[in-house]
Amino acid sequence: MEKFEYKTITYDPKGFWGGAVDVSQFDNELNLLGNDGWELVSGISTTQSYGSSKSIVCIFKRRKA
Repeated sequence: MEKFEYKTITYDPKGFWGGAVDVSQFDNELNLLGNDGWELVSGISTTQSYGSSKSIVCIFKRRKA
């Protein structure tokens, strides 16, 4: 049976009220984790108000060695 390990990270959008995601920086962070074998399973935006994001929670998994 395959075994997995999981990792949860929280990305905090910038700006006084939040919600401004630097897509290039976000992509770089995701690619770094991907290069380490982590696969993005889910991404959830925690809404603040008026459609802006307070944070983005990302859940990753990879096979255990």
